[in-house]
Amino acid sequence: MDNLTKISVIGSGSMGNGIAHVCAQSGFETILIDINKEQLDKAISIITDNLDRQIKKGIINSGDKMATLQKISCSTSLDDCSNVDLVIEAVPEKVNLKFSIFSELSSICKSSVILASNTSSISITKLASNTNRPEKVIGMHFMNPVPVMKLVEIINTEYTSKKTTELIVNLSKKMKKIPVQCNDYPGFVSNRILMPMINEAILCLEQNVATKESIDEIMKLGMAHPMGPLKLADLIGLDVCLDIMEVLQKGFDDIKYQPSILLKSMVKKNLLGKKTGQGFYKY
Repeated sequence: MDNLTKISVIGSGSMGNGIAHVCAQSGFETILIDINKEQLDKAISIITDNLDRQIKKGIINSGDKMATLQKISCSTSLDDCSNVDLVIEAVPEKVNLKFSIFSELSSICKSSVILASNTSSISITKLASNTNRPEKVIGMHFMNPVPVMKLVEIINTEYTSKKTTELIVNLSKKMKKIPVQCNDYPGFVSNRILMPMINEAILCLEQNVATKESIDEIMKLGMAHPMGPLKLADLIGLDVCLDIMEVLQKGFDDIKYQPSILLKSMVKKNLLGKKTGQGFYKY
């Protein structure tokens, strides 16, 4: 941990900007990379707003906010990963996109650099096979919203070295997160359990078993969930939910992971939830 000072986060969406936030807040020089300059500007604005929320809650002070922002720089080029100690990939759940990025990073990054992925469900083993350092590839799955949620799901492959795992576990703790390890299977643990539940809730709505409000209220009051599954799907993004269900269906070749027709239809209509202003609920 002593020689890890500079981290690159690839992808500046809701997960990427949250990861950059906690990296910088934990004292690491952080490069946030995205091909879209406007998206980077938006990410910095979101990070600033989230830091302001932390000030209002008494978690940090204005000096902490400025120190965090000063630790973050932005880039539109993967070449700026050439001088970092760790890369955390957080681009959309598109297999070929992630494969391409990991392949490029192999030639750009120093041989000592660990390549971590924030993927929600895609095989870490397959990502590792697109690199020249499979022993240094690991899953580092943060939860949304990253600055708030404590869990980091650490996903090991059969190739991941103990040294790599130890470093990422210790890094997670330095970020004031709680790392929990699992092995590389489709959906890992979190989304292998969560996404079929969300999909089943969507099927209940699709089949007119109950209204969206009733479905969410039953799960909140009856199962002590802090948020109903349909509201949660909106927060995650319905496109992300669909991507993960398709990974599960393909990975296990089991009909129980088949995405609901309603979920597919809403994604096709770009009704993706909170990020588009309309999902199961309006925002």
